[in-house]
Amino acid sequence: MAFRPHSNESALMFAAANGDERAFSKLFYWYYKQLGAYVFKITDSQILAEEIVQDAFVKIWLRRSTLENITSFGAYLLTICRHDTFKALKKIAAQKVLQAELEQYLMQEEEMALLDNPAEEFRTIIAKSVEKLPEQQRKVYIMSRYDRLKYEEIAQKLGLSPTTVKKHIQLAVKFIQKDIASNKFDISLAIILTTPLIL
Repeated sequence: MAFRPHSNESALMFAAANGDERAFSKLFYWYYKQLGAYVFKITDSQILAEEIVQDAFVKIWLRRSTLENITSFGAYLLTICRHDTFKALKKIAAQKVLQAELEQYLMQEEEMALLDNPAEEFRTIIAKSVEKLPEQQRKVYIMSRYDRLKYEEIAQKLGLSPTTVKKHIQLAVKFIQKDIASNKFDISLAIILTTPLIL
């Protein structure tokens, strides 16, 4: 992509290289919207586009003395912004992966917390329900609940997809809850053991 250069670009670059703020401002206003539109197409974010473009101009001003060696201000800007744009997108992608892993971890903990009671009697009741699970669900549940393996680790060991592992755990949890609820004594026990004390 090529930007339309300023008619007096060489002179402005030379002046800016020598500390002329007005000359630099003219270059800024000439390229700002063009560059912003380019970055916005890639990021689809007005805020991110503005941030990247503004940072690019700040970087150039801080090392303005090098402008005398630049033949095309637009190409120079594009190189800086392209690098910073993909760097920002890479960072965002990494954050999304981290967020997804965190959400999965919290979901697993929440699912397990429903059935993670320290009372030995309640554990025994749960164990009996676990034995009633279909073989594959039982394996997945035990590896997740007792071995504390992540979805990906279970999937790798059993030759399943993480999505399938997640589904097995969800079905197992629902079955165990329903199985426990089928006995009135078990329901009362669950309520007693999971209700917080009010002091």
